[in-house]
Amino acid sequence: MILAIDTATRWAGLALHDGTAVIAEHGWRCANNHTIELTPAIDEMLKQAGIEAADLSGIAVAIGPGSYTGLRVGLALAKGLALANGLPLIGVPTLDIVATSFGQREGQLVVVIEAGRKRISAAGYGWHGRTGWTCQWGPDNNTWDELLAQLDGPTIFAGEITPEAAKKIRAASSSFQVALPARSIRRAGHLAELGWQRLRTGKADDAAALAPVYLRDPAGNKPEEKAEGSGQKAE
Repeated sequence: MILAIDTATRWAGLALHDGTAVIAEHGWRCANNHTIELTPAIDEMLKQAGIEAADLSGIAVAIGPGSYTGLRVGLALAKGLALANGLPLIGVPTLDIVATSFGQREGQLVVVIEAGRKRISAAGYGWHGRTGWTCQWGPDNNTWDELLAQLDGPTIFAGEITPEAAKKIRAASSSFQVALPARSIRRAGHLAELGWQRLRTGKADDAAALAPVYLRDPAGNKPEEKAEGSGQKAE
């Protein structure tokens, strides 16, 4: 049994996967209440499934990009559960979770999440027969105008897309499409699926060393800019 934890943005998700099926899944808008809501939600899910943390086979967690606080909360709890119970820990890029929910189609898939300051984090995926959607570029931080100016050809956009952004996408090119909202949700069940695939092939991460992927620090600077400007090591 694997537990999946996603607190990368204001959308949070949890799921349990037993190797053959998703047996529990919960997704909700938690705003910035990850610290308050996450642990009780996990306790309730485990209780409903009739299992304890010691019964788990591993933990899968979204590692970013995402919000500074959200990523720290989710990864800290995932690490605590993994280390306390001797469980493998699998870190999964946030945008891969959405990409996994799509079947084969023409062109590329671009997955986005809101990054604050009117910016987005985006990555582009291409379809490969054996591996499905595989990341080809990114994740990068851009404005919508910057991102759209870089793209052409058949493209479907998924993820955290506001109505205003959807209008920009459709106006930018007739070959651009916006995924339906239900398809754009980051389902923790897909995170659990990705985690299980890696778990069964022995590709777990070092729980002590696994770190979040931040494209910008809380002040709005890219990590490398902070490192160059202050002499501090980038996260």
